[in-house]
Amino acid sequence: MKRVYKKLVRDKITDIIKRQGREPVFRVLDDKEYVEKLIDKLCEEVDEFDQDRNADEMADIIEVLNALMDALRISPAQLKKSRRKKALTRGVFKKRIYLEKVIESE
Repeated sequence: MKRVYKKLVRDKITDIIKRQGREPVFRVLDDKEYVEKLIDKLCEEVDEFDQDRNADEMADIIEVLNALMDALRISPAQLKKSRRKKALTRGVFKKRIYLEKVIESE
């Protein structure tokens, strides 16, 4: 029986499949496709977190974000600086503000 996945998987998955006596068919992505598939994976992991809100699902999201940072050559220091800048200029999400609408003055 053959199962088709067509998705980015963690590095040890092919070894796990082999240990189970099955044969994985895979390829290594180039840089551009890797970033595209990481973004797809991020969406997949966010959907999974939405269904089952737990630490394991959140860890998967962070793992994909870390891989994206590496792939896009964004350092933790750069990310921290960007977060800090946005926090100072736009705030964070602690006040739980949900904007319903904006009424324009005439």
